Amino acid sequence: MTTGAVLAAGVVTAAPAQALTTPTITAKGGFLMNSATGATLYTKYGDTRRLTASTTKIMTAKVVLSQTNLNLDTRVTIKKAVSDYMVAKGYPSSARLIVGDKVTVRQLLYGMMLPSGCDAAMALADKFGTGTTVSARVNSFIGKMNTMAKNLGMTNTHFDSFDGISNGSNYSTPRDLTKLARSAMKSTTFRAVVKTKSYTAKTITSSGYTRTMAPWTNTNTLLGWNGTLGIKTGSGTQAKYCLVFAATYNGESVMGTVMTSASAADRTTDVKKLINYGYAKIS
Repeated sequence: MTTGAVLAAGVVTAAPAQALTTPTITAKGGFLMNSATGATLYTKYGDTRRLTASTTKIMTAKVVLSQTNLNLDTRVTIKKAVSDYMVAKGYPSSARLIVGDKVTVRQLLYGMMLPSGCDAAMALADKFGTGTTVSARVNSFIGKMNTMAKNLGMTNTHFDSFDGISNGSNYSTPRDLTKLARSAMKSTTFRAVVKTKSYTAKTITSSGYTRTMAPWTNTNTLLGWNGTLGIKTGSGTQAKYCLVFAATYNGESVMGTVMTSASAADRTTDVKKLINYGYAKIS
């Protein structure tokens, strides 16, 4: 058919849409999904097992928030065992909890998810595990984490700690961590915690006084950028830099994970690329 014939017939063809370039990320593993549908938007070794570092704490929070009849205002007394653990692990990231203070479950969630407090994570594991000793309760809680992972279809995940300080068998994949994030973000409490940039807790001392803690600052510096709502950073000598993220902008929602980025700056760049790509892909 000639051009003239096409015009005479009233046939109109749209100009081809510009192809969307798949981003290149430096992280060894990455995954991105449409939060609304669960559809995969991007994957790079999405099912390869890697160390999770403190992204593990998403599951710790998920297990706590899944407890029946949970009262977020229940006060938990910080035990010496928590302090001993922090010393034994060489003072990892901390909410600077003080032995003898009474801290609510809600405050412990903020202390675990914002400054990535391993002390807060242990206090929660001890509180919500079962057993007659701290060790038994913590191990019971880790068992609950693995049961939850199985229930969520996280087929390439195993936890051996409540905070990501691996004992040799703590791993997940970008796809599995994104599945976990999608489930965790259904909790209004979880969403409120992970999107908070700074939180000041008031605890009760052993003598009954109110202690105002120094503010806990969120380690996730991307919060608020282009609709970023959370979720959790992770870093370690072997795990390098990880981030599980969620973002919503103009009605478009994406969620994903990068694992084993070489630096915090690379991690940020990678996530920005994926968020922008995700918005463009589903718009």
